[in-house]
Amino acid sequence: MNQYSELLSYLKQLAEQDSYINTTTKGEDIDLNKANIFPLFNIDILTGSLNNGTVTFQVELQCLDVRDINKEVVNDKFWEQDNEVDNHNNTLAALNRIWRTMNRDFNDNNITASDNPTITKISFSDKNLLDGWNMAFDVELPNTTLNLCKVC
Repeated sequence: MNQYSELLSYLKQLAEQDSYINTTTKGEDIDLNKANIFPLFNIDILTGSLNNGTVTFQVELQCLDVRDINKEVVNDKFWEQDNEVDNHNNTLAALNRIWRTMNRDFNDNNITASDNPTITKISFSDKNLLDGWNMAFDVELPNTTLNLCKVC
């Protein structure tokens, strides 16, 4: 039974293949490593359950980038003086690319994922002024030997 490690390896592989993402991490403590190069993709597998013949995991993926505040005075109250909108657009696009690839691969490997993942906007997160999105979904994998990772 290697579903947990296979799923982590597979998600890491997807993030590393995306041209927008520079760093991939895992776990709850996002960006504690000051050597991270943004944009950052974080993988967190929160809970799991064993069923007859399957294992189900609750997965959260975050894609985050640093907000860059322009030092020039801008009087536009709507767009303000930063790249917040760009960060949200780019991080959402990266998550969408990864989600679409996952769905294709999951269908080919008898794996079931939530039909519609939940996405939550993140603004000014942590100490580094991070913007982006959190995507949450469940994934149900066969309770057998699994090989999603094309590199492994």
